[in-house]
Amino acid sequence: MDNIERLYKCYEVLSEAGDKITEHVAEYKEILQAVKGTSKEKRLASQFIGNFFKHFPDLCDTAIEAQVDLCEDDDTQIRRQAIKDLPKLCQGNADATIRVGDTLAQLLILDDATELQQVNNSLLTIIKLDTKNAIIGLFQQITTGDEPTRERCFKFIATKLLTMGPNIITKEIEDYIVEEVKKALQDVTADEFHLCMTILGATKLGNTITGHAELVKLATEQAELNTDPIAVDDEVVERFIQCATAAAPYFSKTIKSTQFVSYVCDKLLPIDTWNLLATTVSQDQIQLRLLKVFAEMITNTDKLENASERINAVYNVLLEYMPLPKLTDEDVADAPPSFQFSHAECLLYTLHTLGKKHPSNLTFVEDAEKLKDFRARLQYLARGTQGYIKKLEESLKGKTGEELKTEENQLKQTALKTTSNINILIRDLFHSPPIFKHDIVLSWIVPKSSKLGKRHVPITFGDKAAANGKEDTSEQQEKKSRPSNEQKFYSPPSGKYSGKVNPNYGNNNHNNNHRGRNRGGGGGGAGGFRNRRYRY
Repeated sequence: MDNIERLYKCYEVLSEAGDKITEHVAEYKEILQAVKGTSKEKRLASQFIGNFFKHFPDLCDTAIEAQVDLCEDDDTQIRRQAIKDLPKLCQGNADATIRVGDTLAQLLILDDATELQQVNNSLLTIIKLDTKNAIIGLFQQITTGDEPTRERCFKFIATKLLTMGPNIITKEIEDYIVEEVKKALQDVTADEFHLCMTILGATKLGNTITGHAELVKLATEQAELNTDPIAVDDEVVERFIQCATAAAPYFSKTIKSTQFVSYVCDKLLPIDTWNLLATTVSQDQIQLRLLKVFAEMITNTDKLENASERINAVYNVLLEYMPLPKLTDEDVADAPPSFQFSHAECLLYTLHTLGKKHPSNLTFVEDAEKLKDFRARLQYLARGTQGYIKKLEESLKGKTGEELKTEENQLKQTALKTTSNINILIRDLFHSPPIFKHDIVLSWIVPKSSKLGKRHVPITFGDKAAANGKEDTSEQQEKKSRPSNEQKFYSPPSGKYSGKVNPNYGNNNHNNNHRGRNRGGGGGGAGGFRNRRYRY
């Protein structure tokens, strides 16, 4: 009798043994040994091992190891079969479910799309069979696995597990997920931090004021706002941006952003520090990203202590983006001014908002020379802004709805929002003393009345592929899983239109002298923490 026939014979004996099946240990061992045989023997062994697994508890470890060996076979057909059959080991066996969950979690890093689809299917199957123990296995890899495996596990939880509905994600299960993710946050990379916050935001914490306060507290701890940095470098700024971005959706009239705002004013905006930030080629970008999240937070800050000093810090940085008027037309021709409108919008909005909250703390208003200088700079910026608005409106005039959807015209529309906002803010601030009459919506913010009103949506990975029943390969997922550099919240086209603008409406080029977003290679930690975990 050849080996294939012998396997079928063992299967027949075990199937027909009834109550006496435990007497046929030898036959079950033969099936386990077949994982070292030919390709056909391995495929049969994979199908048979799980069918009789529960009857031979003494061989539990051997059987699981045999099935896992098949999951690592060189033959892709055998691997897929073995992964598909893994859930058979989990029926009524809590320990086996944990081990299989751990094994499948490790397999989430597979590159082959078909295999990855099968891994996901098998994980979902064991979660339906025994939710708690399957998830325990998943979190074991989050605790002990390497960074690629951890990141894939977090993505699975965010995009698969939490969408399984209340019959699976009961209160007990959700509480367990929340507690385990909080534990994981004690030692995470920047990418993992964003995934953890996305997961927590999709739980009960995202639905209550108390939960929002807890999420802000977690982001505050990660940002280390209570720690005085030895030196303010790119890594410190990048960490702050990441954590402030995670906290931003949860600030409100009840949950204040004051601690984050105070940190920016005290630690990052003093002019010597500001000019040293990001001395690499990406200086404009990291500063702009910081200013954007700062501008978003400013609305929900409480009354500031030391308000005059903190407003002065904003004012001094704003002057860096508001050049003094050129004396003559020849000066303009020799060196046309470079207005960085995106930076100016953020800083003008911040000054305007703080001025509205602290009208008696605008110290530059009380100094005649400073006020004169400020108004001159405002007027010069206004001329450049109005010139750019005119050019943008002319460029967009008569465009059809389809034409307005092109990338270039989308950039121009956002540029128009930015410059229009600047124009409105200048009108208020140019008054003597400044007034705070107008409210604006920052150019990159989708109005809350829109169907897309929430600025921060859950991070997703390969939705289109998933909708078609396909999984992204690991390389494709890697490209789609970069929340820090390519978040919608942080991707207005600011860098492409803050070019040189002649206040006499001369030659404008919205692509000049501004660096675009660095999209190369970086994960969540585009600064120094990309490849390390940060702790609190």
